[in-house]
Amino acid sequence: MINLYIAPSSASSRKARAWLKEHEIAFKERNIKSKPLNATEVKQILRLTENGSEDIISTRSNIFKQLNIDLDSLSVSQLVDLVVKYPDLIKRPIIFDDKRLEVGYNEEEIRRFLPREVRTAELHHLESQLSS
Repeated sequence: MINLYIAPSSASSRKARAWLKEHEIAFKERNIKSKPLNATEVKQILRLTENGSEDIISTRSNIFKQLNIDLDSLSVSQLVDLVVKYPDLIKRPIIFDDKRLEVGYNEEEIRRFLPREVRTAELHHLESQLSS
């Protein structure tokens, strides 16, 4: 099951939700403003990242600037504690399943959540258009 963690005020969150619905992909939505992440959930998301905290922390957020955080000096547990305490540190939306993660909305990257057979069919369709 795909999880979609959003903030309702985030345009990117609304775009991600609309894209998933448009492509009829089942997902479980959670407003992380009203129901913030716990430490276990933050660790689960971190495990799916390619670049660790860089992938999920919004360095442009007001709270990041106010706290004057140096990500390189934090241990994983310190980072997790900060995200739990200050949920606005995290980028939104967060879209993930057991193996894949996307943070933010990117029209190309979100396609990884399409079922393989759909992606394959679209590729064959494009290839046939190119060869004709």
